[in-house]
Amino acid sequence: MLIEKQNLGQTSFLSTFEEQLTHKHPLYILANEIRWKRFEEEFTKHYNDKMGRPAKPIRLMVGLIILKHIRKLSDESVVEQWMENSYYQYFCGEESFVTKQPCDASELVHFRNRIGKEGMEMIFRESVRINGKDGNEKQVVVDTTVQEKNITFPTDNKLHRKIIDKCVGIAEKEDIELRQSYRRTVKKLSYQQRFRRSQKQQKIARKAEKKIKTIAGRLVREIERKLSADRLSEYSSTIELFKKVLSQKRSDNNKVYSIHEPTVECISKGKSHKKYEFGNKVSIMLTKNTGVIVGALSMEKNDYDGHTLEPALKQYKEFYNKEPEKAIVDLGYKGISRIGSTVIVSPQKKGKTLTEKRRLRNDHRRRSSIEANISHLKNNHRLNRNYYRYVIGDVINLLLSASAYNFRRMMRKWAEKMKYFLSILFSVFKHRFYPEFSLKILNVTF
Repeated sequence: MLIEKQNLGQTSFLSTFEEQLTHKHPLYILANEIRWKRFEEEFTKHYNDKMGRPAKPIRLMVGLIILKHIRKLSDESVVEQWMENSYYQYFCGEESFVTKQPCDASELVHFRNRIGKEGMEMIFRESVRINGKDGNEKQVVVDTTVQEKNITFPTDNKLHRKIIDKCVGIAEKEDIELRQSYRRTVKKLSYQQRFRRSQKQQKIARKAEKKIKTIAGRLVREIERKLSADRLSEYSSTIELFKKVLSQKRSDNNKVYSIHEPTVECISKGKSHKKYEFGNKVSIMLTKNTGVIVGALSMEKNDYDGHTLEPALKQYKEFYNKEPEKAIVDLGYKGISRIGSTVIVSPQKKGKTLTEKRRLRNDHRRRSSIEANISHLKNNHRLNRNYYRYVIGDVINLLLSASAYNFRRMMRKWAEKMKYFLSILFSVFKHRFYPEFSLKILNVTF
């Protein structure tokens, strides 16, 4: 049977963009719950009223970086999808449907750097406020995880070849004539390392690896010798980094694992499938029963878990002007019983009475829920791999991931409430007009 032709004419000349959207959509509800004026008032100080071209609206830029982490998108993808999605546009403050991209993807980079750590903390606190009473629990669960950096798996040979490429690049930029660029030589030596696991090729591969290291050191010394005094001062930190990479050994501490991200740490969390992770350690604080992330702190060094607890509680106090009554932790924090007015509960603590033992057992069962929340952060909100550069990038990515998790939690909660409300209406309707089989539907579906 052919479908009847639909009337494609304009249904209402006076309808607004807001009226054309479903008011029960989670993004629509979230757009009306967030206090956008606070962001505009706070971030206005980062702009100059007298110089430069007119900037994009603050709500647009804040909305885009929130949507990016809620939907797990890149800068390029969120800008493209914004042009196609009316709910994205309404969320960012548009009053009519726009058929062009809101901004260039690189403008999101500049905006993140402009508002910095303070701006990200403000977005995070707003995400906690959206959750209402669920974020005001007196007991919290704390755990640490690794935020991996976007670097390749480090090997000495990779680092030495990158030093060679960097030195050749500096020579071309500063018009320095090198005795030899070693392009063909390095390429040939790299081929000799392809079968280094083969017993016959091990000696050749080790010899080629040693030769590449020799070439890297030779180029670093030649660049340092031929640069003028003023230019040498500009490249001094880079050359010192190259020398540190060339001189480091297997058993050294504070090793360099990446040329472009020298602050990356090698962290082992005891995972059987991933022995080492390269990034930085982060502390996540979660409300015990409702599962709202109320604390997210990025660590610059690979500290013992117990040493991260005090800074995490300090961040909580700065955000909310109070301290949690109880913090539930795992054995990684053993040896700590109290910090300030907060009682630390770890599996090391044993109850004396039956009631106390039961309470501790329930607390530690609930503590394990944070592992699933960390998994959601990594798989759904871009915490699994950090593409933002430098130490400030670690802070920005963590706070935006935690904010997106809290926003997404409320969106899911609103959707479940609407689904439950519709199910009740449907069951009442069936019972009123079709009483003979309403019980079947109620027993199966509801």
